[in-house]
Amino acid sequence: MSLTAPVRRKRILAVASGGGHWEELLLLRPAFEDQDVLFATTLAGLAERAGLTRHAMLPDCNADQKLAALRCTLAAAWLLLRFRPQVIISTGALPGFIVMAIGKAFGARTIWIDSIANAEEFSAAGAHARRVADLRLSQWPDVADAGHAEYAGNLL
Repeated sequence: MSLTAPVRRKRILAVASGGGHWEELLLLRPAFEDQDVLFATTLAGLAERAGLTRHAMLPDCNADQKLAALRCTLAAAWLLLRFRPQVIISTGALPGFIVMAIGKAFGARTIWIDSIANAEEFSAAGAHARRVADLRLSQWPDVADAGHAEYAGNLL
C-alpha cells in the first residue's frame, strides 16, 4: 500500500509570440517537468530549434491587424478544443492573450508573465490580461505595484 497519492500531470499550454517572448517562455521549461505541456508560438521553426517535440503554431497578429487577429482567434479556439489545457501560461504578446481569454472561457487557469522589456508599464496585452489572468506577474517590482499585479522575480 502506497502512502502517497499518485502525482497527476497537469495539461499546460505554454504560449508566446516569437522573439523575446518565446525566449522568456523557454526559460520556464524546468518548471514544467513531469507535466503534459504543449508549447505554441507564432514563428515556424522556433519549437524545433528548442528541441521541443510537442508544439503548435498560431498565426501572428497585433492590434492593428484585425483579420490576422481573427485568424489567430480561430486557430486558438481550435487548439484549445483539441488540447483542453488545465493551465495556460503566456509571456505575451497578443496571440498569448487571445489564447488565455478563450481558455479562461473554457475553464482553464491562466498565468500572464509580462515581458522583462516592459520596465515602465505593462504591455498593452498585459494590461488587458488583468481581466482574464488568475495570476498576472511583472518582472519589475514597481510595474507590478502600479499595475495591481505580483512580482516574483525575473526570468533574465
